[in-house]
Parts: sequence; C-alpha cells; structure tokens
Amino acid sequence: MPDASNVLPAREYLLVALTSAVVTFLLVGLVRKLAFRIGAVAYPRQRDVHVKPMPRMGGLAMYGGVLGGMLLAHQLPVLRAAFDFSDDPWAVIVGGGVIVLVGVLDDRFELDSLTKLAGQVTSAGILVLFGLQWLLFWVPWGDDGAGTGSLLVLDQNQGALLTVLLAVTMVNAMNFVDGLDGLAAGIGLIAAAATCTFSIGVLARNGGDVGSYPPALIAATLAGACLGFLPHNFNPARIFMGDSGSMLIGLMLAAATTSASGKLNYSSTVVTKDLLGLLSPLVVVAAVLFVPMLDLLMAVVRRTRRGESPFSADKMHLHHRLLEIGHSQRRAVLLIYLWAGVLAFGAVALTLFDVAVVMWCLAIGLLVALLISAIPRLRELKRT
Repeated sequence: MPDASNVLPAREYLLVALTSAVVTFLLVGLVRKLAFRIGAVAYPRQRDVHVKPMPRMGGLAMYGGVLGGMLLAHQLPVLRAAFDFSDDPWAVIVGGGVIVLVGVLDDRFELDSLTKLAGQVTSAGILVLFGLQWLLFWVPWGDDGAGTGSLLVLDQNQGALLTVLLAVTMVNAMNFVDGLDGLAAGIGLIAAAATCTFSIGVLARNGGDVGSYPPALIAATLAGACLGFLPHNFNPARIFMGDSGSMLIGLMLAAATTSASGKLNYSSTVVTKDLLGLLSPLVVVAAVLFVPMLDLLMAVVRRTRRGESPFSADKMHLHHRLLEIGHSQRRAVLLIYLWAGVLAFGAVALTLFDVAVVMWCLAIGLLVALLISAIPRLRELKRT
C-alpha cells in the first residue's frame, strides 16, 4: 500500500474534528424543534433523573456532524487517501445512517428490543459487507517454543461474527450507559479521542501508511460530533441524544477500534518487539470500552439473576450508584469521565511512552479517581 506522506496529518484530523463539532452544534437547534414537532420527547419516568419533558433525537445532529467531517476529509488531498484505499469510511457512513434511522424511530415510537436488535445487527453487518472487520490478532501461544507467540488469522466468517458481536455489544453498552446529562457524549468523546490518538501513533510507526488513515478519521469525526453535542446535553440538558445518538456512538467506536486493531499490520511496525506492543491493540480496545462494557455486564447479570430480560430497565447502573452514595449529577458524570479518561488514555500511553512511568501515572490516576468516588462515603463514616 502506498505511502501518502511522511508528515503526520494531525492538523487535518483536528480540522475534521472541529468541523464535525461545529456542524453538530449548529444542527442541534433544528433537531430540537423537529423532535418537539413530531413528538420525539422523553417524559419523566420512575427510573429517570430528569423532571420535565425533554426532546430526543440528538443523534440525528451528531450524524450530520459526522457527515460534515467526512465530507471535509474527502476534499482534503491528504485525508482523501482514507477513501481511496479503504471502504471503512463508507462503511461508517452507510452503517451509521441505518442505525441512526433505527434510533430515530425508537426515539419517536419506542421500538421493542428485538426490532432494535435487528437494526443493530443490520448496521454491524453493513460494516462487514464493506470489509471493515477483524482479520487477525496476536495470541501468546503457538510459537513452537520461540517465545514470540503467533498471529491468529480469522477466516471471513469468523472475522464477520467477531465484528458483529463487538459492534452490537458496544452499541448496547453505550445505550445502557446513557442515563445522565452529558454522560454518553462525554464517554464517547474520551473513547474516540483515545482511539484517534492510538491510530495516529500507529500511523507514525507505519511511516504514514494510508492503511492507518481510516480509523483515525472515524474516531476524529466521532470525537467532534460528541464535542459539538455536549454544550447542549451537559447538565442541565436541553436535549437528549436518544437511542439515535448512543447507538451511533457505539457503532462508530466499534468501527474505529476494529479498523485500528483488527487489521493492524504487525509485521511492519515496531510493536512486534515486545509483549506489550503485541497486546497493545487489544489493551487499547479493552480500556476504551471498559466503563460502558462493565456497566452492561453488571446490568445483564443483575437482571438475569432476577429472572428479568437483560433489556429491562432499572435504576442500578453505575451512574445511579454514584447518585445514591451522595454525588450530584454533574459530579457523577465528571467522575465517570475521570475513570474513562484514566483507563483509555493510560492504555494508549502504554503504547507510546516508557511503560514504567506510565504505570506509575496510571496507578496514581486510578487512586485519585477511587478516592474522589468514595468522598461521600468517607464523610458519612467521619460523621458516625
């Protein structure tokens, strides 16, 4: 695959992200009016934390921002290579459009869980049809005693199944975590920014190989869309992103991490020199998805133990627990931002900087996050 440039297009990616942010920010007002007009409104329920009717469908504005960023990238001579040598951006445009449509219908008509699942699988399948799927990853066995591990090569069916499972799981994880003002948008911004940073690091190691352009582009447009939506959605929110937004974030994160890691060229990068480097794609994916995936796993276990559907709603998510122990809505959201940021950027830093220094910083960051999270409990213990 040809080398597009020896200079990293960091400014171009920043410009694309800012364009996505501006387009999203400007579209939110129009989408808000449309949501009220067609009845896509969230009325307060027992498990909700908002107290007045709130327009949904914010994901429509975010998708518009993603399209704006993609359009600009297509016109930039450097970033156009992402479209010329890969169909990954087109996969996100088409798959994202389908899942936003499903989300908009759910925001308006409250679709049943099976219908939504069918839409999610269809959107994930579109990614696969465009060739965006896991192809191989490193495993620590099968090295014939050489101590270097081996690459697990997936056939087309295995790669497709893994990609669909990851995408559908991530879509539902982001859907579950969207429970407080600004929470899903902030986690999406952090995860997308971390994925973009990792992808640019891979791009640097590959000497500007255009095969590494698409994941950074996907992550940059998503980060911009989340950034542009946050001013309207942070507490006190004026609009919710709805399922159209949370499912779009989940699908695009799955697409970006799959594009960055599932097709990583292990033989041409320095990551083959050590174990951490070989594991870096999986480490980054796990860290980026950790907070929403943990919330999803806990919800599924909790609900199945009660004999309920995994998709049934309750008020026991991570953000609800933070509210219960005494944090305000804003503080709970900022705390989850902190946890997500420390884990995601800590994992990315492991692939870019000295491991010992990063591990110390990561440990300190996690300790600070833990102490801040426990402040209300510590105050209670002090009073008693």
